Amino acid sequence: MPEQTASNENEAVLTHLSRIPPERVDAERVLRFSLPVLRLGPVLPLAADGEIANPVVVPEDGDWPWMLLDDMRRELGGEVTPLLAPREQISLELNRIFDMASASAEEMLADLGSEGELSREIEEVRDLLESEDEAPVIRLVNTLISQALKERASDIHIEPFENNVLVRFRVDGVLHTVVTPPKGVQAAMTSRIKVLSGMDIAEKRHPQDGRFRVRIAGREVDVRASILPTAYGERVVLRLLDRGRGVLNLPELGLNDTHLALVSDVVTAPHGIVLVTGPTGSGKSTTLYGALMSVDRKNRNVLTIEDPIEYQLDFVGQMQVQNKIGVDFATGLRSILRQDPDIVMIGEIRDLETAEIAIQASLTGHLVLSTLHTNDALSSIMRLQDMGVEPYLVASSLLMVQAQRLVRELCPHCKRPRAVSDSDWWAMHADAADYDDVIEVYEAVGCDLCIQTGYAGRIGIFEMTRVSEALRAAIHDGKGLQVLQRIARQEGMKRLSCDGARHVASGRTSIDEVLRVTREDAVVVQE
Repeated sequence: MPEQTASNENEAVLTHLSRIPPERVDAERVLRFSLPVLRLGPVLPLAADGEIANPVVVPEDGDWPWMLLDDMRRELGGEVTPLLAPREQISLELNRIFDMASASAEEMLADLGSEGELSREIEEVRDLLESEDEAPVIRLVNTLISQALKERASDIHIEPFENNVLVRFRVDGVLHTVVTPPKGVQAAMTSRIKVLSGMDIAEKRHPQDGRFRVRIAGREVDVRASILPTAYGERVVLRLLDRGRGVLNLPELGLNDTHLALVSDVVTAPHGIVLVTGPTGSGKSTTLYGALMSVDRKNRNVLTIEDPIEYQLDFVGQMQVQNKIGVDFATGLRSILRQDPDIVMIGEIRDLETAEIAIQASLTGHLVLSTLHTNDALSSIMRLQDMGVEPYLVASSLLMVQAQRLVRELCPHCKRPRAVSDSDWWAMHADAADYDDVIEVYEAVGCDLCIQTGYAGRIGIFEMTRVSEALRAAIHDGKGLQVLQRIARQEGMKRLSCDGARHVASGRTSIDEVLRVTREDAVVVQE
């Protein structure tokens, strides 16, 4: 085993570990120290093996405070033996141990004691800005955020009622109750979140919005906070944006081969508009990020204007909307167009001004990617016209329209098979003949691993069409939605529920889940 000489005052010879043995990691010893202290090194106490007294792993680069050894000696009761390892390995192991040791929200509330005891303790903390990090409400808020990340939640809802407070997580698009704290904790939790978000803690009559960033177990998380006054107190919703989560590429989003080829083709076009539509939380921004990941960003100037910036992309200039200082989508888009862009991504087209600038940009040699809030792909055309955009401008600029939803994937540990019939495929507007070889599909059950929901994770289903010459002519002539849908269906566009049928056939989701998220798809235009 190679050796290395340390630069401390004793010039001790240290043993270098190529890897930290997992069987030597003693969680009990590690948890004797606070995480901030251990991260200061970082340092990782190991279990004694009879040959080495109190082994402690330290970074191999030698850039760490040696005086921490004195704290280790006092706490562990004797001399310590430093071992060298890569800094990243030490931090990863520390995060794993403290992440496993962190309490759930229910355990935290149990530790806090009765409502009366909790209320008295909270009342003593007059100014949360001056409170210690170990204040009970601070621990509770931190625990809620940590638990939400563990359960893959996208949102935390803190909802006050007359006699209690309800805390719910949105996991895979569905809300479920996590804990019901006592009423006495409500005001302090809200104040803590206001302090973190930079809001006015004295203002309780007007809605407020803010944001903050936290680091939990080595993961950076952006949190958007919204506070709304209600009859029984202020309602809080926290949107969690995990900065450590990687951007999905197009194949990982769930597109079939036809859709993948279409998207890959239009994002290489020199100019035009690509619209992705769907309700809030349907993965529109993720799809646009995936599209940007597939373009040649090193040789093309790619700029975005977003609210908020959810992922950081290499070789992409990303601009944040800041309404408080007058930088909205329209204002930001004008500035972006003076930066000589090849591709522009707009987080959302919300008004006529933004729509007109986007269309003019597409007509002057820019590829524009954006989102709209409509229920199906072709309704985006009507939405632009309703905003006031002339039909001939829509017809001349639009390249592709796409609608999408996210369906929950079945938990692989508890899903169970059942027989399938032709009526199941017809319910999803799929041709039963395409699935003759499928004799069974799967349905949700529920287990501890999926929080009794029967589902874990989500995947996309899509409805998309390229704007063909026939569609372009119909848009130019001001034809209605029924005519546009008829043309698109004849050219091969499949409904959302029909696209979901392929995930049902492969066992990734259930029929009930596809029908749940495509309910409006059942009300179709009669052809």
